[in-house]
Amino acid sequence: MLILSRLKGEKIMIGQDIVLTILDVAGDQVRIGIDAPKDISIYREEIYKAIQAENKAAVRLDGDAKSLLQKILSSQDDLGPNN
Repeated sequence: MLILSRLKGEKIMIGQDIVLTILDVAGDQVRIGIDAPKDISIYREEIYKAIQAENKAAVRLDGDAKSLLQKILSSQDDLGPNN
């Protein structure tokens, strides 16, 4: 992990396209401005973790739906060609 000290108004460059600007420092809070291309997703950590949890839940649901469909199809096969 790279640790940097910056003052209000100073910037940090990430690659060629991303600029972090220290907008304000008040007590234990720091306001940061982020300038990045639109195709780069930027999330607060708690939002990012919530999105990951939702995505994992959706994959589990897709797996459950696939399992249910397989059971339905196999039960129809058991009925024979004249269902």
